[in-house]
Amino acid sequence: MAKQGYEVEIFEKNDTIGGRARQYKKEGFTFDIGPTWYWMPDVFERFFADFNKQPSDYYQLLKLSPAYKVFFGKEDEITIGDTLEKIYSEFDRIEPGSSKKLKKFIDQAKENYDIAIKDLVYRPGESPLELVTVETAKKLGKFFSTIAREVRKEFKNKKLVQVLEFPVLFLGAKPSDTPAFYNFMNFADFGLGTWHPQGGMYQVILGIQRLAESLGVKLNTQQNVEKILVENNKACRIIANGKKHDADIVLSGADYHHSETLLDQKYRQYSEKFWEKKTFAPSSLLFYVGFDKKLENVEHHTLFFDVDFEKHAHAIYDVNEWPEDPLFYASFPSKTDKNSAPVGKEAGIFLIPLAPGIKDEQALRERYFDKIIDRFEKITQQNIKKNIIFKKSFCVNDFIEEYNSYKGNAYGLANTLLQTAFLRPKLKSKKVKGLYFTGQLTVPGPGVPPALISGKLVSDLIKKYE
Repeated sequence: MAKQGYEVEIFEKNDTIGGRARQYKKEGFTFDIGPTWYWMPDVFERFFADFNKQPSDYYQLLKLSPAYKVFFGKEDEITIGDTLEKIYSEFDRIEPGSSKKLKKFIDQAKENYDIAIKDLVYRPGESPLELVTVETAKKLGKFFSTIAREVRKEFKNKKLVQVLEFPVLFLGAKPSDTPAFYNFMNFADFGLGTWHPQGGMYQVILGIQRLAESLGVKLNTQQNVEKILVENNKACRIIANGKKHDADIVLSGADYHHSETLLDQKYRQYSEKFWEKKTFAPSSLLFYVGFDKKLENVEHHTLFFDVDFEKHAHAIYDVNEWPEDPLFYASFPSKTDKNSAPVGKEAGIFLIPLAPGIKDEQALRERYFDKIIDRFEKITQQNIKKNIIFKKSFCVNDFIEEYNSYKGNAYGLANTLLQTAFLRPKLKSKKVKGLYFTGQLTVPGPGVPPALISGKLVSDLIKKYE
């Protein structure tokens, strides 16, 4: 917007910019408290290229080797390397001959990635015709099949199936509910690799801040927007911290449901019933933990799939309750980034996916921390409880309080077939002129790269209509 010549002013509720991508610092430890995976580096390159810049102008990237490790039990693991050759070799170790099937699967995923990322996701979701191209016509069946079906058609080994289904969890729905076309995430995973910005994901935010300020954008933090005012069916100003600010155009990057509650009822496009019927991506229970020693047998990114995936998914998506035995993810950025923890110590981030809107209380958080740490100790064969210096938790109630998140969702609106592209909430208000929305509840979907793309799409729409 600033590049197009608009005078841009940002109002941020919290004391730092970046939305969910924030930092927590304590006793020499630094944690990314939101996103921790840097995937799809080409999307970040394309973003900065719009301003004749590149990511390396703002932060340095390290390709993780290995990308991540998946535990299925004690001395039972798969390591995802930093090249396709290493991954093919690992698949053959688990199931001899499976690398041939994987090569074919990844070739298809790359085809889908090229169609999706170079074309489809950069369309604003105004019309179903945006999806109609020569390439997508050939892939029509992939929209009506599912990830689970396509993966299981080729692979019978349960561990390999889980590894291949894992990336779509970033899209916020079960593999059995996610269109097969989205297997392009497997190419993002295996083909493009997993990266880490030195200093953590927050370096990306600081880079975008420097870019924004160089373009004259004014950033206001600790400014809680309480109302969007409309006159003659046009957005004309906002009220933040009780003070009015005039505007020709209002663009909200806050949670879409919350943004609409800032409008008088008659100007809202979507009812409460609409939101209640939608499939939301999970919430999360997170722990940020400082350890007084280095941990063993784990990588920067480590997944614990030692329990029943189907049961955990059922708890999240079908019955909305706390899972009895949850899968979890652990990140130890200090394995590769000396800025994350003091010398000889380890920074640990633990994440359990949960259903949005469930009961969240301290006793439950503690119970689940004990559950996963007990399993962690057993599987990685080390004692760590006594080495905890401190821990901080973040869950459903915090997502609501910090981000005005609908039901405390962590990732936005899931990418199911009926919530894809033009079927998602619109970037442009149908009821109010000069009012627009961006972020993970609108087009193109959840995740850091789609959120970046969403900003580009809405700025192009504003250019088109205003």
